Amino acid sequence: MIVGQLGQSLDGRIATETGHSKYINGSAGLEHLHRLRALVDAVVVGVGTAVADNPQLTVRRVAGPHPVRVVIDPKGRLGTDARLFADNGVRRVVIVAQGSRYKAPRGVEIMALPAVDGHIEPAAILAALAGCGLRRILIEGGANTVSRFLVAGCLDRLHVTVAPIILGCGGPGLVLPSLERADDAQRMPMRVYRVGEDVLFDCDLSAQRVALGTAKQST
Repeated sequence: MIVGQLGQSLDGRIATETGHSKYINGSAGLEHLHRLRALVDAVVVGVGTAVADNPQLTVRRVAGPHPVRVVIDPKGRLGTDARLFADNGVRRVVIVAQGSRYKAPRGVEIMALPAVDGHIEPAAILAALAGCGLRRILIEGGANTVSRFLVAGCLDRLHVTVAPIILGCGGPGLVLPSLERADDAQRMPMRVYRVGEDVLFDCDLSAQRVALGTAKQST
């Protein structure tokens, strides 16, 4: 079960033009995100989000176990003082491109996977994590990472939590290939929930989910 998650404004922004995003969603929306973390084996973010937001990726707002923390960092950019590397008894994993010389902090696992043009395929990432026993995955961000998993057909569900604010210019939510016709747009079953002041769109993508292959892995 692979769930993608985005929090955004009414006009589809995940941050202001300066990159500020704390917090677009209200407290109930943030609690929902933390509940998702508590229900999965691992939470995954891209290195851009890890650098910009320096998230903890814990479940401090709700009761439950902390998930394994995973960052996709093909070029080994993330500093060793990142908060998601904090040693609090939870497994921590960095996914890098094969050939990277990245030196992770003590106790942090390195998972090296093939990369093409600096990108590691989502299916390869999920297959490698599944090989480590991590099968319930939350793809938390950022927008580019969630978008890549969506385009690759690697999400079972997509949660988009929309806050009743308008940011104007700023970072976009999902970034997808352009379409010539509106009726070619991807459609899916969906449920809508009120989450405090926010609105949650729970999109079912399971019918479009691709089967995972076997990824090569080195450590």
